[in-house]
Amino acid sequence: MREWINGYLKKLDTNRQENLAGGGPERIELQHSLGKLTARERIEKLADPNSFDEIGSLVRDERDPFDGKKRPSPAEGIVMGNARVNGRPVMVFSLDFTVMSGSLGDQAAWKLADIIEIAGKKKMPIVGMMDSAGERLSLKGGNAGMHGLAKLIRNYCLYSGVVPRIMMLLGPCIGSIAALPGLADFLIINQKTGFLWLGGEIKSKEAGKADFHMQKAGQCDVIVDSDEEAIEKTKELLEYLPQSCWEKPLTIDTGDDPERAEESLLDVMPNNPKFTYDIHEIIEKVVDNGKFYETKEDWASHLVTGFARIGGKVVGIVANNPDEMSGIFEIDAADKYDRFMYFLNSFNIPLITLVDSTAYVPGDRWERAGILRHGAKNLHTYSHVTSQKITIVLRRAYGGANITMGCSRMCPDYIFGWPTGEFAPTGPEAIVYAIFHKELAEAKKAGNYDELYDSYLSVLKEQMNLMNAKTWTSWYIVQEPIDPRKTRSKIYRALLATDNKSESLPEKKGAIKPA
Repeated sequence: MREWINGYLKKLDTNRQENLAGGGPERIELQHSLGKLTARERIEKLADPNSFDEIGSLVRDERDPFDGKKRPSPAEGIVMGNARVNGRPVMVFSLDFTVMSGSLGDQAAWKLADIIEIAGKKKMPIVGMMDSAGERLSLKGGNAGMHGLAKLIRNYCLYSGVVPRIMMLLGPCIGSIAALPGLADFLIINQKTGFLWLGGEIKSKEAGKADFHMQKAGQCDVIVDSDEEAIEKTKELLEYLPQSCWEKPLTIDTGDDPERAEESLLDVMPNNPKFTYDIHEIIEKVVDNGKFYETKEDWASHLVTGFARIGGKVVGIVANNPDEMSGIFEIDAADKYDRFMYFLNSFNIPLITLVDSTAYVPGDRWERAGILRHGAKNLHTYSHVTSQKITIVLRRAYGGANITMGCSRMCPDYIFGWPTGEFAPTGPEAIVYAIFHKELAEAKKAGNYDELYDSYLSVLKEQMNLMNAKTWTSWYIVQEPIDPRKTRSKIYRALLATDNKSESLPEKKGAIKPA
């Protein structure tokens, strides 16, 4: 009775075996010799055991190549489907470099377009692994393939802010398909094998590599040394993210007392403002178990962004780093801050700002570069953030940085300040020069310049200090000054108090973001 179906089952088994073989043993051996895993090995390491269910395995490239040489195309060079990662459902795809160098064919583009739509509708994070020489240019009738690529990119854009989208760059990614890593919420690059380039002449050895996209282009979020490390960093990142914009990240018991006071916080900040400190020291003392997942670490490093937990609750942290350029804001820092805020707000993740900044960088060079335009994005975005917002002023809150990092009239849910906090429209050094330039010029002639300058500066800084704020404002600068040792517990209690907040904005179709 079953003989009639045996032929179909045999064909199905043959298809499966072809897919598992990829581009064949020689191509797999070459992949391994380059220090790369195969597409299926990558998925196997990402997914929980026996949780991956493939979609689109029957698809093949049916077009005739220009050179007339038919090449095998198991699964059309893309392995994709749904899986579980640490028990959570995700949608995953992996380009197979052993199949025609991972080039994107006609049917492959449509496959990917479909899986992105499925993930968005089913509210599952999308994890992609790129390893591709670009579009398959040898195809006849390539317009259909380009239409598929357009559909893929449109779907990937439409579900931005609906589900988290993480991309791993584990090999080359060239041409129009290079837009996908650029569109991802987070991009993790293997610095030994990853290469991202739209096209055109390459004029330096660094171009297209991980450091280039981290330090110059600002597209890379995390740099790793291997496929295995990229996969582990992806798993770690997923732990901080919800399934979709309709949920909140999971709260877990980290075993770290949320009311823990941290005595060593009193030893981080130097008493002389001429000396700096590394903001990472404060972050690691405040968050659960000192665990901080930093993003874009080497791009605009004077502004630190990343994820952590406080009392088991996921938070996004944005902090000025005085150890780098005195924590000043410039255009890259402004863009870094802006994009991170957008992500946090889209996925219901609280925004914690740790403030110690000498304001936005002044001068003709920066005005020409558009510092006002980039800074305006920060003002616009913070004003539209409706997730929980908590500001901690550590030391300097000068000029526009005071506003964009969440001053009291920008309406964070809570704003606290260390007793060391200073508030001013610009740095006190500039004020001293502006007001006392004649006296300082005379002091320079008399040989007591430093003494007089330090005297003026200390008096001015004392007047700007939080503890003397009552003498020059009738508005709350902070809602409450706090003991630095209790920073962690203050943030945690503020998170609890605002856990069910509901903030509405003026009704409109959409806000016009500054250019």
